[in-house]
Amino acid sequence: MIMSESDPSDEAASPSSIAAKLVSQLNQSQQRLILAESCTCGAAAAAIGGVPGASNVFCGSAVTYRETTKQAWLGVSEADLKQHTAESQAITNAMATSVLQRTPDATMSAAITGHLGPDAPPEVDGVVFIAVLRRGYELEPRRVVLRSFARLDRQTEATAELLVAIHRSL
Repeated sequence: MIMSESDPSDEAASPSSIAAKLVSQLNQSQQRLILAESCTCGAAAAAIGGVPGASNVFCGSAVTYRETTKQAWLGVSEADLKQHTAESQAITNAMATSVLQRTPDATMSAAITGHLGPDAPPEVDGVVFIAVLRRGYELEPRRVVLRSFARLDRQTEATAELLVAIHRSL
């Protein structure tokens, strides 16, 4: 598993500027992306959707914020949620796998879960899990420790991390 504390070169980049580069790269590589977002609550989809021409490469996003939604929309099992917790690499991997299986026109998927706080257990406060999957390739898991502390700042940072992880996998 790759662990990151953000690359300094990506630190100043906003989700919208990363999304613009990502859409261009998706077009060039002829890939079509589907997302499963939890802690970012659709922010990655919004950033991608703000790029002209995104509809050529972006299939959509399942915002599965609650455990019951992860189960109903993505088929994540209750047993896996109890064993691993909703904010874990195992569940993120399951989300990425399931959303790709459920979206035939997508060629790749990405998923994110994590603890943005407040009230997260101290050992996982500010930790997010990302998974990127391309058809025919191995899943790429990534654990990221966010640098910011305020919830909305963390959400923006997590969104950027997700978009960068997708960009790097292409």
